[in-house]
Amino acid sequence: MLHNLTTRKSRWLLLISWITVSLSAQAQDAPAYQTPPKALADLVTMPPTPNVSMSDKGDMMLFLEQAGAPGIDELAQPEFKLAGLRLNPANNGPSRARYITGLKLKKLTEKDGKAITGLPTTPLISFVQWSPDGTKIAFANSTDSRIDLYIADVATAAAQKVGSFAINATLGVPYRWVSDSKSLIVKTIPAGRGPEPEISRVPAGPTTQENVKGSRGQAPTYQDLLKNPSDEKQFAYYTTAQVARVGLDGMVTNIGQPGIILSSDPSPDGKYVMIETVHTPFSYLVPVNRFPLKSEIYAIAGSLVKTLNDGPLQEAVPYSRDGVPTGPRDFSWRADSPATVYYTVAQDNGDPKVKADIRDKVFQIEAPFSASPKEIYAAQFRFENFDWGTETTALANERWWQNRKTITKIVNPTTWQTSVLFDRSYEDRYTNPGQPDMKHNQFGREVLNLLPSGEILMLNAVGSSPEGDRPFVSLLNLKTKQTKELWRSAAPYFERPVAVLDATKQVILTTRETPDENPNYFVRNMKARIAPVQVTFFPHPYPQLKGVQKQQLRYKRADGVELTATLYLPVGYKKEQGPLPTFLWAYPAEFKSKEAASQVSGSPYQFNRISYWGGAAFVTMGYAILDNASIPIVGEGDKEPNDTYVEQLVSSAKAAVDEGVRLGVVDSSRVGVGGHSYGAFMTANLLTHSKLFKGGIARSGAYNRTLTPFGFQNEQRSYWQAPEVYNNMSPFMNADKMKTPLLLVHGEADNNTGTFPIQSERYYNALKGFGATTRLVFLPYESHGYTAKESLLHMLWEMNGWLDKYVKNPTAAGQANKAGKLGSGK
Repeated sequence: MLHNLTTRKSRWLLLISWITVSLSAQAQDAPAYQTPPKALADLVTMPPTPNVSMSDKGDMMLFLEQAGAPGIDELAQPEFKLAGLRLNPANNGPSRARYITGLKLKKLTEKDGKAITGLPTTPLISFVQWSPDGTKIAFANSTDSRIDLYIADVATAAAQKVGSFAINATLGVPYRWVSDSKSLIVKTIPAGRGPEPEISRVPAGPTTQENVKGSRGQAPTYQDLLKNPSDEKQFAYYTTAQVARVGLDGMVTNIGQPGIILSSDPSPDGKYVMIETVHTPFSYLVPVNRFPLKSEIYAIAGSLVKTLNDGPLQEAVPYSRDGVPTGPRDFSWRADSPATVYYTVAQDNGDPKVKADIRDKVFQIEAPFSASPKEIYAAQFRFENFDWGTETTALANERWWQNRKTITKIVNPTTWQTSVLFDRSYEDRYTNPGQPDMKHNQFGREVLNLLPSGEILMLNAVGSSPEGDRPFVSLLNLKTKQTKELWRSAAPYFERPVAVLDATKQVILTTRETPDENPNYFVRNMKARIAPVQVTFFPHPYPQLKGVQKQQLRYKRADGVELTATLYLPVGYKKEQGPLPTFLWAYPAEFKSKEAASQVSGSPYQFNRISYWGGAAFVTMGYAILDNASIPIVGEGDKEPNDTYVEQLVSSAKAAVDEGVRLGVVDSSRVGVGGHSYGAFMTANLLTHSKLFKGGIARSGAYNRTLTPFGFQNEQRSYWQAPEVYNNMSPFMNADKMKTPLLLVHGEADNNTGTFPIQSERYYNALKGFGATTRLVFLPYESHGYTAKESLLHMLWEMNGWLDKYVKNPTAAGQANKAGKLGSGK
C-alpha cells in the first residue's frame, strides 16, 4: 500500500513537473513583441517624408503628410474577408488603409506653404483628388463609424465637410469629380439600409459546389473568398451603395437604384454617368471582379439611358497573363469626346492558346447610345488602352506576354487608320521610349499634350542604359517617328522627370537626389543651360546614416549572363579592416532572352533609402549588403525559364558572392540570404541546393507548388503539364536536403494569391521532421506585407538575432548546436 502511494505521488510530481516545463516552453514560444537595436528601430519610427501632388496648371504643390506605421491595436479591429475584399464593417471602408494625416498647399514660387485648415481633429485622409479646374481638392476622412466627404478651397486653404451622408468605400474609389468642378459622383450608404445581417452560426445545410462535365475553370489560389450563404449576405450588405450627384453645397441627387457598385464614372461632358453593378450569382471560386457585371448609362438627372452589357460569372477565364474574359469588357469613356464609350471584345474566346490573327477588337458607341456599336480598332495582341489626343491623333497600346512584345500605334480617330510607332520587347529596358506627356482638356480628362509642330514630349523616369539608370526626356515627332533627346540625368545626381510644367518652353519638374541627399523637387528649363531651381527642402530622414557606402556592381555568372547588384558598406568601413559578414537580398525575375536579362539596372547616384523592409537595413549592424542582386531565370525560344530554375538560381547567387569576395569586402564563410514572397521561395531553394550560405530568412513565401497547381508567378503550365518542374522547384519536396538554418516569417492573415500561411506552417513541420535548424514566426493580423509598428520592430528583431547567431557568428552557433543548446529552433 505504501509502495502504491509512493508511486502515485511520484507520478503526480512528474505530472506537475511536466506541466511546469510545458507551460515554460509555451511561454517561450509566445513571447511579447520585441524591439531591435536602436539603429534598426529608428528606420521604423522615423516620420515619413511627405508625398507631393501637383495642380494641373503646375503652379501649386499639395503636400500629403503620411501617417507612420499604425499600432497593432488598429489591425486588431474587426475585419471582414469577403469575395477577395478586406473591409471594415464599422465604417464601410477598407480595413488596411495607410492614411494621410495632414495637407499643406504651397505655390511653386514660394518657399513656405500653408497648412489646410478645417481638418478633423484626428484626420485619417484618403482618396485625395484635385477638381478639374484646380480650384478645389476633395478628400475622404475616416472615423470609427463612417467615412465623410470634405472639400478644400485652394485659394483660402480651408476645408469643410460636405453633406450629412456617409461614403461607401468598400469597392475602391468612392467618388469622382464632374467636369464642371461644381459637383461629384459619389457612392453613398443607402438611406434606410437597416441593421447588418446576423452571422449565421448554425448552417441550414452543407455548402456545395458543382462543375458540369467538360466545363473548365482553372482558377488561381485566391484567398478571402465567399464560403457560404451567410458570407453572401454580409458581402451584399456592406458593398451595396447608392450612386448620387453631390453638389458643393451638399445637395444630393440619387442616380439609379442601390446596388453593389463596382464603379460610377461621369462622362467627360458631365451629362451622363456610367455605372457598373455586380450581381448574383456570386462565386466561391473567384473574387468580386469576376462576378456578373452589368454596365449601364444613366442621365446625370438619374434616369436609365442604356444598358451596355450584362456579363456572366467569369469562373473559366484561362489562367494566363494573356487570358481574358469572353464577351465585352473594360468599358470606358473616351477622354477626347463629350460622351462616347469604348470597350474590348476578345476574338479568341480569351484563350491565348487559340490561334488567331486578331486577338481583340475595340468598339465604340456615342451618345445618345441609340445606334449600334462601331468597330474602331483591331489588335494583333491583347489591347491595353488608348492614349487619346485630338480628333486626328491618338495612341493605341497592345501587349502579349508569351513573347514579351509590346506595340504602340498611331491612330487617327476620324478615319481609324493606323501606323506602327513602336514594336519592341518590353523586356528590353534600353529601348523603352518612356511615357507621353499628358495634359487635361476642357473636360478635365487626360489627353496627349501635342505641340503645334506635331511633336510630343516623352518622359522616361527610369532611363535604363548600359551606364545604369539615367532618366531622360525626349521629343518625339509623330510624323517622322524620330526622337530627339532633350535632357538626361547625369552624375553625380539621379534626377527623374515628374511633370511637364510648360511643354512649349520645355520646362519640367524633377526630383533630384544623391546617395546622401534626400530626393527634393526642382524646376528645370531644358532649353536654358542653367542650374535647376530647388522648390522643396525635405531633410535627410535618418542623418545618422549619412556616409553609408554604396557601389553598383557588375559581374557575370558562369553562362555569361551579365548581372548587377547594389553593394552597401557600413559607415566608416575600410577594406583594411578585412571582409565583412554579408547579407544578400534578392527577388528572381524571368526573361525570354539572355540579352534582356543582362541589362544593367539601378544607379549608384540614387539616395541611400535604408528602408526597414529590405536587406539594406542591416548595413547598420555591420554587414556588407548585396542588395537587389539580379537573379534572372532565362528561357530562350521554346524553352521555359523554370526548366532550369535551380541551376540558374544557384549560379546567379554564386556570382554575386564571388564578386564581393573578389572586391575583398565579403567573407565567403559568413554569408546569409533573404527575401520576401517570391524572394522567400528563392531563399529556401538556395539553402536547399547550395552551400553558399550560413543562414537564410524567408518572409511570406510559398514552398509547396502543388498547392498552386494551375501556375505560379510567371509559370503558366499546370502541375499536370510539368510535374517535374513543380516538384524540383518546391523546397517542401526537398525538405530532407535542408542543412542550413532558416528563419520563416509569415503574416497570419496573408491574402496574397498562392502564399497561404499554411505554406510556411507545413514547410516548418517538414524541416523540423528532418531535424533542420529552423524557426517559424507568425505575425498576428498581418497580411502579405506587414504594417503594424510592433510587427515591423519584431520582424527586425527576429532577423537581426538570426543573422547574428548563424551568419555573423556561425562557429559559435555550430558549437552550441553540437552541444545540444540550440536544438531545432522553436
